[in-house]
Amino acid sequence: MHSELAWRNIWRNPRRTLVITTAVVIGIWSIILLSALTRGMQREMLANGIKTLTGHIQIQNPRYIDDPVVDYVLDAQPFKAETLFTDLPAGSHWTGRIRVGAVAANARHSGGVTLVGMDPMREPSVSFIGGAVTEGRPLTASDRNKVVVGRALLTTYEARIGHKLILMSQDATGEIASKAFRIVGIFDADMEATEKTYLFVPLEAAQQMLGLGDKLSEVSILLPAMEGERATADILTAALGDETLTVTTWQERLPMLAAYLKLSDSFIYIWYGVVFIAMGFGIVNTTLMAVFERIREFGLVRALGMSPSGIVRGVILESLFLLLMGLAAGNLLGIATVSLIAIHGIDLSALAAGTEMWGMPRIIIPLLTPTDILTANGVIVTLGLAVSLYPATKAARITPVEALRYT
Repeated sequence: MHSELAWRNIWRNPRRTLVITTAVVIGIWSIILLSALTRGMQREMLANGIKTLTGHIQIQNPRYIDDPVVDYVLDAQPFKAETLFTDLPAGSHWTGRIRVGAVAANARHSGGVTLVGMDPMREPSVSFIGGAVTEGRPLTASDRNKVVVGRALLTTYEARIGHKLILMSQDATGEIASKAFRIVGIFDADMEATEKTYLFVPLEAAQQMLGLGDKLSEVSILLPAMEGERATADILTAALGDETLTVTTWQERLPMLAAYLKLSDSFIYIWYGVVFIAMGFGIVNTTLMAVFERIREFGLVRALGMSPSGIVRGVILESLFLLLMGLAAGNLLGIATVSLIAIHGIDLSALAAGTEMWGMPRIIIPLLTPTDILTANGVIVTLGLAVSLYPATKAARITPVEALRYT
């Protein structure tokens, strides 16, 4: 009975009903769109940060973190045995690598780069290089003097596949070591800075050039899921039992990114509040107008025996119907908008200089999660009904005697 009356009442003034419903539609649509764009940005930034040679967990000499030189390297024996990694979650991958500053030079150009000695069998499963080589070929275990470079660096050096680069860096004795490497592959990355910074050579070639034997700069671990990094790091620390090594998670290696991810979550909830405040005023205003227009009606039903709680229930049901109609249309519109944008993404290439400073990719693909949709809908329904209590209680206080004064 209450539901039928409430449904009829909201259509007594169709224009007003459509206005407040439109406000709810725009509100939920904007929340869904902003949430999806923010989640997509978070996902891409996190993926870039982790796959750009960071991984979920890293094992290093603590001094190497602040001063990445060959003086602070790891003994490779514990990692070659692989017994250290038996407690890793199923689906985890790990690799050892050399990573040091170097100078790359050819006849046309020279400049600073990061020399990465990689295990061609393990590295592709841990970092972005696995699927990044788009021209030429990736490194193989049999390569000795081959190098894979980024497209942007190749352009800067005016080089091409088959050309040679001279790489120079400080070796284990403190002398400058140099070696010629032939370019066999070109990789593309989401950020141009990555293409200009990193050069990949076989691990054994880097170790031989720098006089490191079988030592490593770091061990990087990629877990199957984004949770439990700290617990896994603690297990590895206990298994190592070596105070000269440190096990860090990506949150510790990328503190700016971790802080941004937390801050962006706050932005979403702030937007929830902004949208609801704007929408809440509309709901209260619309419901109050409906109450004042029906004062005589409320007085009559009170005279006929309806309790105040029955009037409150009726007004709340009217607000609920308005909210549900708006949410249904807004959710459909929001999901459709996100789906259309996700086809090609949002191209931020024109803002590349600014986006790369924050580790953002050039293309943002929105990510819609059921949690965000349910949270947004739950917040709007809950708070929408809460603000409707004010006009509902105003209607419930109307007595038959007070209603007689209104014409």
